[in-house]
Amino acid sequence: MAESSPLVRIENLRTYFYTDGGVARAVDGISFDIEARETVGLVGESGCGKSVTALSVLGLGRPPGRVGAGSGIRFDGKDLVTIDEKSMRAVRGARISMVFQEPMTALNPVFTIGDQIAEVVRIHRAGTKRQAWDRAVKMLETVGIPDAAQRAREYPHQLSGGMRQRVVIAMALVMNPALVIADEPTTALDVTIQAQILELLADLQQKFGTSILLITHDMGVVAETVSRVIVMYAGEIVEESPVGELFAHAHHPYTEGLLAAMPRVGQERERLATIPGTVPPPTAWPTGCRFHDRCSYAWDRCATEHPPLYKIGERHTSRCHLAEEPARRSQRHEPAAAARS
Repeated sequence: MAESSPLVRIENLRTYFYTDGGVARAVDGISFDIEARETVGLVGESGCGKSVTALSVLGLGRPPGRVGAGSGIRFDGKDLVTIDEKSMRAVRGARISMVFQEPMTALNPVFTIGDQIAEVVRIHRAGTKRQAWDRAVKMLETVGIPDAAQRAREYPHQLSGGMRQRVVIAMALVMNPALVIADEPTTALDVTIQAQILELLADLQQKFGTSILLITHDMGVVAETVSRVIVMYAGEIVEESPVGELFAHAHHPYTEGLLAAMPRVGQERERLATIPGTVPPPTAWPTGCRFHDRCSYAWDRCATEHPPLYKIGERHTSRCHLAEEPARRSQRHEPAAAARS
């Protein structure tokens, strides 16, 4: 019996921006699947290509970005890279939607929140304005906004940050999409509201059967929320693993650095671990391993030979030559980036 196809299959995705400073290879040949009803975490520092990946899936990165030849984004039997803009608009907002990290920039300040949610319904579904409005109010109730009928007539500035984020989630889910891309959905919120929003997303996923691609730099959020983790660095995937295995047996040195930088209970008087240096600019990715100048394990091979994605376990891959030379883990040293700082 043949296995069912994944909900989304991204193959060799390359999204480049052509600038006066050169070609910025923001996303540089990544491939991964998202299964139906699955929550996948896409993690990494700012500038590693996470958000450009999301915008590419939604067809919002071009122009000025260009998706390179040979890239594929398969969804619902269509290749989202090659379909025309009219067909893409039918997918965007209805079958794939997005929750942005800052709701005040995602919401229009001069329209009521009810009108903004109802507009999504009117664009994608036949019916009267009243029907669209009633659906918007119902969705506000679903995401836990009290007095939804009254709140629907209010403007974004009249709501708290947590309420605005619930509105953005309501807008993303009002058409019951198959995939929701949540780009740092809790970054601008305090920790109590963060927990409420993450719990809300999990509850709504169970109710609607939606798949979620959660983009974040917060490994604590990843640990509590996703089933599988994809770690990006410098436009590439450097590690992919089920979440439990990643936290127990991270392989790539960059992933090790992200996990070591997580705050822990009882660590108040200790300095947080940091990864020396910064993500290089996408116009000048380093040769060899793109992480080698920040890596405490790096040796000559790392500076010259670009590593493939090595298979570490049944569902675990890592873009690190330590997969072939594990003995070098005992030969740690100060990274070049630390020596320069």
